[in-house]
Amino acid sequence: MGLKTAKKLMGNRKKARWKDKNYIAKTLNLYAKADPLEGANQAKAIVLQKVQKEAKQPNSAMRKCCKVQLTKNGKSVTAFIPGNLAQRFIEEHDEVLIQRIGGKQGRSKGDIPGVRFQVIQVNDQPLERLVHGKIEKGRR
Repeated sequence: MGLKTAKKLMGNRKKARWKDKNYIAKTLNLYAKADPLEGANQAKAIVLQKVQKEAKQPNSAMRKCCKVQLTKNGKSVTAFIPGNLAQRFIEEHDEVLIQRIGGKQGRSKGDIPGVRFQVIQVNDQPLERLVHGKIEKGRR
């Protein structure tokens, strides 16, 4: 490596970076393209049906979830319903607000396989306050 080789070294480094999977995903913005929320933190959706997911080993439980369709782009995702007996406040065709659960690297959190979102509002009422009995469910 002699004098005046900086340009060649910079070019080599630029080429070598494209061998790195993380660099490619970041540069081409692949996460946002595959993301159902399209980079947003929260999104409104319509409940299609309520489902139960079986927890991964070693736990043994039926986690309450619901299949929802996003209003912004029509994509379908599964969202977790947090709270004790919270699923009774959610019915089909309700409008819900979902957000990411926050698992590592955008993946599912805890023992619920394939579920990356959770419900935080039902018909513009916070789900947590409904569960604790602070407010009643609003009509739509």
